[in-house]
Amino acid sequence: MAETLALVDYGAGNLRSVENALRGAGAEQVAVTADPNVVRAADRIVLPGVGAFAACARALRAVPQLVEAMTERVHVGGAPFLGICVGMQLLARRGIEHGSSEGLGWIPGEVLPIEPADARIKVPHMGWNDVAPTPHADGAELIEPGEAYFLHSYHFVPDEGRDIAALTDHGGGLVAAVARDNLIGVQFHPEKSQAYGLALLARFLDWKP
Repeated sequence: MAETLALVDYGAGNLRSVENALRGAGAEQVAVTADPNVVRAADRIVLPGVGAFAACARALRAVPQLVEAMTERVHVGGAPFLGICVGMQLLARRGIEHGSSEGLGWIPGEVLPIEPADARIKVPHMGWNDVAPTPHADGAELIEPGEAYFLHSYHFVPDEGRDIAALTDHGGGLVAAVARDNLIGVQFHPEKSQAYGLALLARFLDWKP
């Protein structure tokens, strides 16, 4: 039986592009859903996100029992989880975009403004950039060296270096991916990263943490 993947729909994600990319990477059953019962039954969970941290955090919590269902399925049931862009940032304890907002707190850290040391470096960080994996115990096989498409003005700063799975450079090092146990999050957009992004999604679909 094909696995079911829950692509979480909370009104703050580039859903159709992500869904198409997942299907292109080999996902057979993708449920675009905000139904907690569907999330609880899913074999894998993907949390997309575009826009501001505060708006995404509010939208996610506005869906009754959705955060509880994700937490139960991921932390108790052990389902592999992928966060994309702001979906990755929401793993943090808090973000300060448009005021301080509480994240999921699944990977301790904060989401802070990108502040390049060189004033000539433009923010947002937008376009293609290198992804450089770091030595990592969790999810290391998912992140490979390459180039991916980024679009963000804020970045995830984990409390612990062990949670950093990949880095990129934009006037200084920025976290490109985080991982812990059965969680992985990427700052870049796999659905916009052509062959590199599809290969990453295919590895996620096969991942057995």
